[in-house]
Amino acid sequence: MSKALATPVTEYLDSQQIDYHLLHQTQPTITIEETARQRGVRPSQMVKSIVLRDMGNQYALACLPGDKSVDPKRVRSLLNCRRMTCVARNEIESVTGYQAGTVNPLLLKSTMPIFFDSRLLKETTITISSGDPMLGISLSCQDLITLCNPFVADICRRNKEN
Repeated sequence: MSKALATPVTEYLDSQQIDYHLLHQTQPTITIEETARQRGVRPSQMVKSIVLRDMGNQYALACLPGDKSVDPKRVRSLLNCRRMTCVARNEIESVTGYQAGTVNPLLLKSTMPIFFDSRLLKETTITISSGDPMLGISLSCQDLITLCNPFVADICRRNKEN
């Protein structure tokens, strides 16, 4: 990969000899749908990474398809804690080392359990943030699982489409 486009995540993937492709954006985006369109992927291929915290300040990272929503109650029950909520946007970087919107399950600043929704495993290729809001990474779902060793469970909110 070009060193001009290197991020700590791409350097880590290179060091682990993981095959990946960079997905460039031409302009900043706000929604998963906009980002997927610019990167030429389906929202369900995008790994949405949500940082959760319980009342005792235990953190967890919930990774799910971009077109789904996390159910904190499901993650809470897996961790056997009483209450779990999303971390405030202004706290995300201090906990993960990534700006809001660029969190991924690799090279997290704080040690925390990582949960993958089982729906992610239906995708052969998934995408994560490179840590740069204008640059995504496409890689094998199995490679990402090998690198971050997540717990796999059903952690999405239930709705008519699930």
